[in-house]
Amino acid sequence: MSAVSRYRFGEFVLSASHRVLLRSGRGVPLVPRYLDLLLMLVKRRDVAVSRREIFETVWSDVFVSDGALSQAVRTLRRALDDDPRQPRYIRTVSRHGYQFVHPEVVEGDDAAPLPRTVLPADADVPHPADDFDAAFDALVSEAPEEARRAAAESLHALGTARAVDRLGREAGRWKARALLRDARWDLEQAGPVPVFGQPEALRTMGALFSLRLRRVLRAAGSRWAAAVAGASLAGLFAGLAGGLALYLGPQSRATGVVLFLLPLVGVAIGAAGAAGVAGGVCAAEVLIRSRRGLAMILFGAAGGGAVGAAAHAIGSIVLAGLFGQDLSPAAGGFEGAVLGAATGAGYALATPRTGGGMATPRGRARWIAALAAGASCAAAAMILSATGSYLGALSLDLLAHRFPGSQVSLDPLAHLLGEETPGPVTRIAIGGWEGLLFGLGTVLGLTHRPQQHTAPASQ
Repeated sequence: MSAVSRYRFGEFVLSASHRVLLRSGRGVPLVPRYLDLLLMLVKRRDVAVSRREIFETVWSDVFVSDGALSQAVRTLRRALDDDPRQPRYIRTVSRHGYQFVHPEVVEGDDAAPLPRTVLPADADVPHPADDFDAAFDALVSEAPEEARRAAAESLHALGTARAVDRLGREAGRWKARALLRDARWDLEQAGPVPVFGQPEALRTMGALFSLRLRRVLRAAGSRWAAAVAGASLAGLFAGLAGGLALYLGPQSRATGVVLFLLPLVGVAIGAAGAAGVAGGVCAAEVLIRSRRGLAMILFGAAGGGAVGAAAHAIGSIVLAGLFGQDLSPAAGGFEGAVLGAATGAGYALATPRTGGGMATPRGRARWIAALAAGASCAAAAMILSATGSYLGALSLDLLAHRFPGSQVSLDPLAHLLGEETPGPVTRIAIGGWEGLLFGLGTVLGLTHRPQQHTAPASQ
């Protein structure tokens, strides 16, 4: 017996196995996620499905803003010729979600072939000219951004190339082109929207950057905070492990205070590093769509480098002013940039995406992404340590030798690794350990899926 059903309601047929919505025998173009949403609502038509459950099912692999669901519902209603004020198919359930409400749904076996007259779901199906004109007029109007974005989605369904051609023939349409370009990443079957070589390319890029910057501030804040928290916990663990090694290691002169202070230092270092690296990676995921991997490496490097340079400068001023000590050659901007680039590279390789939204792998995939970032960051830290850079614990050891009576010398740990004082083996081992935990904690936090809001949509 087939486990896949075919649904008939009104003049529509919804096929799960063929992944197509038909209207009077003709394919209605829908992007895959929107088709998944319609299937979910039809299958669960006896209940109102919460927005949170929809996000966790339809957008399980990516975090997007609440607006993505609102856009999807608007698109489905246009495809079904449904009126949100008097819905025949999709009803908005205030402060909860949506429900499929058509009273007559016939469910049957989906094994039978579809009629030959059916066009594929991604075909460029002809639509009445007035539909295109209305959507184009809305896109270039001064309407609210939400309405213009809905018009951009309609134009992608009606024919991206036609919309691009018309924009190219009319002056002063750079805002509309930017919105059309940005909307294509949320519609997996939309056509290309070129910017360079088109009228007012620089103004279009400026408008596109502004759109995505606002999205960074709306959508990436909670992920950034989670990444900082994850790296802080990793730093706490690293500091505690280091404190135990110093306290219990051979010939140790440390007292129990290191078990309290070193974890605090680890938290501070982890939080500061992740604030820069995760900020850069979050910005890259939202701002740059077409070169995501390269952008995450460059933005991660920029964020890590900025924090590393700032921390080194502040530390140098404090030590020189209060104690007459020089912080160099402790880690600074270069080391921060290398570790940020390595974290971004590992994360990008483990979470490849060609469309919009921020990756949120789950379960095993999430741990693979975190371990990939950790391994990449560990390799970079080991190379830096082997070539003379002083990272977290090594920077503390450097300072310890400048202040008589310090309890944070790494000599006991070096003894455990077969060296009298921290040499190549100790340096590489510590660097790899710290890099692994930093990358792991940062990406585990970064891939934590934020809670979606459950406020009602406007439609």
